[in-house]
Amino acid sequence: MREAVTSARRIVVKVGSSSLTTAAGGLDAERVGALADVLAGWLADGATGPDGRPVEPAVPGRRRAADHRELVLVSSGAIAAGLAPLGLARRPRDLATQQAAASVGQGLLIAHYSTGFARHGRTVGQVLLTVDDVTRRAHYRNAYRTLRKLLDLGAVPIVNENDTVATDEIRFGDNDRLAALVAALVHADLLVLLSDVDALYTGDPARPGTVRIAEVHDEQDLAEVAIGRAGRAGVGTGGMVTKVEAARIATGFGIPVVLTATPLATEALAGESVGTLFHRVRQRPAARLFWLAHATSPRGRLHLDPGAVQAVVDRRKSLLPAGITAVDGTFTAGDPVDLVDDAGAAVARGLVNYDAVELPGLLGRSTSELAAALGPGYEREVVHRDDLVLL
Repeated sequence: MREAVTSARRIVVKVGSSSLTTAAGGLDAERVGALADVLAGWLADGATGPDGRPVEPAVPGRRRAADHRELVLVSSGAIAAGLAPLGLARRPRDLATQQAAASVGQGLLIAHYSTGFARHGRTVGQVLLTVDDVTRRAHYRNAYRTLRKLLDLGAVPIVNENDTVATDEIRFGDNDRLAALVAALVHADLLVLLSDVDALYTGDPARPGTVRIAEVHDEQDLAEVAIGRAGRAGVGTGGMVTKVEAARIATGFGIPVVLTATPLATEALAGESVGTLFHRVRQRPAARLFWLAHATSPRGRLHLDPGAVQAVVDRRKSLLPAGITAVDGTFTAGDPVDLVDDAGAAVARGLVNYDAVELPGLLGRSTSELAAALGPGYEREVVHRDDLVLL
């Protein structure tokens, strides 16, 4: 049995569109209900009190047992669910029709989940997020508070992208990366990625000689893996690439990941050796630096000379104006920016202490020189080492 799975008390489960829809592309109520049954069963198995007796599903205001289980479900399927009611034969390519399908389908999706979990005495809460909600710090905190309160009240948060108002976010990777960020946001013990593929393979599972990869300990285990991009069912946007990237994000935050097919969810949650287990690659880092590395989009770039690259990367020093050769982008103090080497490769990301319009006049000058010429307010780092993470 996989101890990393059986010991998990708070998990995030992500399910893809292809696992919830019929061959024609519409929402399959039986599949949604079956998944709700499996997940509610996992929650019930862990709902025991200090005396070992089962604890009833949480009631608002009632204190939960210390070892109770918590679940956040990240579910794709809104667009796919809206296809049939709108008379659409396949997933539309244009954004407006995708958003219309999501508008119709999201309500159907959450209604089926509500019915499925209600059979087990569980309440669900809908949480629709955009990339801004996991990249802007204030939104990030608000999302955490909402999810935490739902869990405290014994509800099952069901997260999806807010496709009806998203733009580029609607192609965010079929919710795989979002699931990894949500797992980090709620400090999950485990991330489970469910799809129509039962595991990670060395190549195309349909080809002879291809074998399942049972466990991934580090990047070396992925060195010779051919990862395909397309799902087989044609209703989702993600593929194995986005799932492996999600696993990298989560394991980098100290969260193990299980990747398997939705019909194997019961076995996976029981800790059986199905699918692929990605082991965490390190202890959990500071949440703030994880947020900076994985949940922000840089607003600009600071070009560093070789000495500054060495100071930042090898010696973990703050970035000073003297080491910057050029500035790109439009940003204000406090925004995330990428620090790039002379080849243009990003080596770090940090929160900048100056506006973009201020920096050109400071480049190549020491902080003491700037303080003498412009005042003591300029004797400060461009990016402090406490606000900097290596990429």
